Amino acid sequence: MGRMVPNAMPPVPAASESCPEQSIVATESASESRTERPWGWFETLAEGEGYRVKRLRILAGLRISLQRHLHRCEHWIIASGHGQIDCQGSSTGAASGDTFFIPIGDLHRATAGSEDLEIIEVQRGLLLSEADIERFDDDFGRVVKSHFNL
Repeated sequence: MGRMVPNAMPPVPAASESCPEQSIVATESASESRTERPWGWFETLAEGEGYRVKRLRILAGLRISLQRHLHRCEHWIIASGHGQIDCQGSSTGAASGDTFFIPIGDLHRATAGSEDLEIIEVQRGLLLSEADIERFDDDFGRVVKSHFNL
């Protein structure tokens, strides 16, 4: 697997590189409404075969779960605010304009600083679904133990 790359948006990988082959693509349909979470909210902005674009708002002082995805990679663009991005044991400050690449299978999390953190997230892969989230740590008690994260 690759590493988190701050401040550099890599070219979109070919299907044979960081993201899996895209012969069969499963997606959930885009919703025009926001989905509330204990850390803030997200909304789907666009989607098509093999990609989905979301906007996440992480409220000041909160963070998303430490998680990984087995079927997608993600490109994060910090649209506003500041905070911290953790990926595969590395921690990097994040501010408006910074970009990050999260390879398939890498543990990652975003934490908002003293103001809300807004992220534009571009997902690429075979399964673009909220079901493709494996949580390892969560401030809101949403970790479900499985044989993958014991």
